[in-house]
Amino acid sequence: MRSFSIAFFGSSLVSAYWNGAATYYRGIISALHHRGHRITFYEPDAYDRQSHRDIGDPGYAQSVVYSADNDSAVQEMVGRAANADIVIKASGVGVFDELLEEAVAGMKGVLRVFWDVDAPATLDRLGRNESDPFRALIPEYDLVLTYGGGPPVVKAYEEFGAKRCVPVYNALDPSTHFPVECDDRFKGLLGFLGNRMPDREERVHEFFFKAAGAMNGRRFLLGGNGWESAVQEMKNIVYFGHIYTRDHNAFNCSPLAVLNISRESMARYGFSPATRVFEAAGAESCLLTDAWEGIETFLEPGKECLVCRNGDEVIAELSGLTPSRARQIGKAARNRVLLEHTYAMRGAQVETIFEETYGG
Repeated sequence: MRSFSIAFFGSSLVSAYWNGAATYYRGIISALHHRGHRITFYEPDAYDRQSHRDIGDPGYAQSVVYSADNDSAVQEMVGRAANADIVIKASGVGVFDELLEEAVAGMKGVLRVFWDVDAPATLDRLGRNESDPFRALIPEYDLVLTYGGGPPVVKAYEEFGAKRCVPVYNALDPSTHFPVECDDRFKGLLGFLGNRMPDREERVHEFFFKAAGAMNGRRFLLGGNGWESAVQEMKNIVYFGHIYTRDHNAFNCSPLAVLNISRESMARYGFSPATRVFEAAGAESCLLTDAWEGIETFLEPGKECLVCRNGDEVIAELSGLTPSRARQIGKAARNRVLLEHTYAMRGAQVETIFEETYGG
């Protein structure tokens, strides 16, 4: 395999603050670096992410932070990126997205990749708006990669004219997510970690707040931005706000179980496991997840995770869950993802895709 120089425009590599894709970016890019590729990651100085950094400049990529105040800085970064073999524009950069999408699509002499880390939401947006400028750009990209979504997302992108669309799923980096000792701060019955998002809030109330209200004698744990007003009357929910990635293992290991709740569009398309699924599995957590098509591709329901269709089923599972069964499920989940779903495997997959497309 040849060694590629890769320019990657994304939301943030160094900060997970209001940036759920950070773990995904780090896992994929680190794996590509270890396979001999050279990556420069371009991210805007936006949304207070630089003041909430989780990591310093990583050794596996050159991190370039540019001003979000005007488009001249973006144009400068695009000019620098044009020297790479492969230029990637991720969805949801958050600043000058349309400008970047058009600029990368129009580049010559490079492999142009659109990497959609929220494909269900993107496709829903395109379906609602026939004048969305991104519609016309999709056929200009040499390749579309997606954070997940499976066959429904591939079919939808192909109908919009994508030359090739391939899902690259989340995975585990066992060097960053692994079992640790319980932390008293995070001990409780059930933990949920996720930012407050409009297309997930109703599901969080159904799967998490409903269970907490019904089991008000038990301690529930909530991490993520934006939930201050929602927890005011819930005395048994301990709210932590933003939890830095350095504490994710402790958060996952300390309660009896942890909860994954998909955003509405991701649950509807299916085949979209969040980063939290693999972080929890890596820490040997007992994972409860909402139901979505394709879960068995990643974890076996009843053996490696517990699947719930609504809040009542969350309550029922928690009521019967013993520490020994929780440990058994957690160990089985970790074994499964180590065998089938690591970022080293995803890096090899992406390398092959790039080689095939670049050579084509």
